[in-house]
Amino acid sequence: MPILRRRWSAPRPAVTSKVVTLGALVEGIAQGVRIGIPPDYAGPALLATFEIIRRAIGGLHLVTAPTSGIQADLLIGAGLVASVETAGISLGEYGSAGRFQAAVTAGAIEIKDATCPALHAGFQAAEKGVPFLPLRGILGTDLLASRPDWKVIRNPFADSSDPIVVVPAIRPDVVLFHAALADSTGNVWIGTRRELATLAHASRATFVTVEALHPGNLLSDPTLAPGTLPHLYVTRVAVAPGGTWPLPFAGRVPGDEGALARYAEASRSAEGFSALVREWLDARA
Repeated sequence: MPILRRRWSAPRPAVTSKVVTLGALVEGIAQGVRIGIPPDYAGPALLATFEIIRRAIGGLHLVTAPTSGIQADLLIGAGLVASVETAGISLGEYGSAGRFQAAVTAGAIEIKDATCPALHAGFQAAEKGVPFLPLRGILGTDLLASRPDWKVIRNPFADSSDPIVVVPAIRPDVVLFHAALADSTGNVWIGTRRELATLAHASRATFVTVEALHPGNLLSDPTLAPGTLPHLYVTRVAVAPGGTWPLPFAGRVPGDEGALARYAEASRSAEGFSALVREWLDARA
């Protein structure tokens, strides 16, 4: 009778909790990092943004995925941004982003103009671990003149001339966003917001604020697992109910239309912006 041999495997390391306080989460964001942020509709972590402003973490290089609104405007107005790579920053129905507009006019920050497809392509390249991805839509536009890092090459598979643009990978130092749920190991439920998964895959570190903690393992729940970002891609999680205030969140938390209207008005001047932000920070002290 053959001897049954027991397969040996190395013991799995214990998975420790990645849940920290909001303050500890923000402490992990260093001065001068390249930070990826989502659009207003995909869960910007605004309570964490207020903590960044409180701690004056500056010299930031924002990359929006692919646009931004009040989050970018808050950081720019607070004087914490060195550059922005974006397809657009506005307050939507509330008008232009006042501090962004003022900074552009004054030449106070470096602007890297981009398009939505180009930014998505850059993040996807980093996600895939390749140096660039090709796309065609930029051909014939004046953006190529202002983006020397976007190259036009000949399609190597074409028999005749077939130019195509290649966009370099975008690999942020940190991405920061808000989600509905996380568990203690750092699995994060993002639902249908798959661009957040791309951001996390592309980045060196992922910091997430969430509405609440899930009592079990999200990946063990057959309903929640398909929309869950595994903890391998998550660095820190902090519970911050209402974390996108004053913006609404995913149909779960209503927005504060009055606060957004006040911001749009106040952000038209540096003085108005500073007064309102001090009020909001004091209310969360």
